[in-house]
Amino acid sequence: MHSVVVPAEPYTFEFDPATTALLVIDMQRDFVYPGGFGEALGNDTSLLLRAVPPTERVLNAARAVGLFVIHTREGHRPDLSDCPPSKIARGKLKSGIGDPGPMGRILVRGEYGHDIVDELKPGPGEPVVDKPGKGAFYATDLDRILQTRGIKSLIVAGVTAEVCVHTTVREANDRGYECLVLSDCIASYFPEFYEAAINMIKAQGGIFGWVGTSEAFLEALHAAGLLQRTAEPTLV
Repeated sequence: MHSVVVPAEPYTFEFDPATTALLVIDMQRDFVYPGGFGEALGNDTSLLLRAVPPTERVLNAARAVGLFVIHTREGHRPDLSDCPPSKIARGKLKSGIGDPGPMGRILVRGEYGHDIVDELKPGPGEPVVDKPGKGAFYATDLDRILQTRGIKSLIVAGVTAEVCVHTTVREANDRGYECLVLSDCIASYFPEFYEAAINMIKAQGGIFGWVGTSEAFLEALHAAGLLQRTAEPTLV
């Protein structure tokens, strides 16, 4: 299969589609949709919603060219046996983890709000990794799944930029994976945190990875002859 070269910062990102996966992190209703837990905390969910359309385009393209796709969700067992008491207590929230929320029990697996947004629903054969922490590698089988598939590079999308995305990219970097973070496919409730997260990833020659855009990624797939322009939604 052709090697794909994506314009990125601090320099071009080159990957082999056969050993590359698209990792979509925590695009869950409770975080992204109005009326969810994120909004109940006083956050502006429109900032996260902006990342959904470009991520959907990337997801469709990844499927079209045969990239391995994997999704993650942050949440806990219904009995909260995998949730540290310190995490439950943090923030001294009136309605926190395990409590009834706008979309079911907050951050509990199986609840409506815990699941992935409708636009980015996992397809057949796309694993969903349920994680109890911020990083997708902690207390999960993500590393084993990637190793079994021979994955070496990750195209990263998801929320939030400075928490679960950043933690996962750092974890991936320590395990030897090369990560391209798509800047318009990640988001934060706090614009200043988003900017800092982006800058930290690409600083010092790419200390944690590369940063590019969904448009550059899709154009690179076109240029490599892997994606037909008629097979992918029009960029806006």
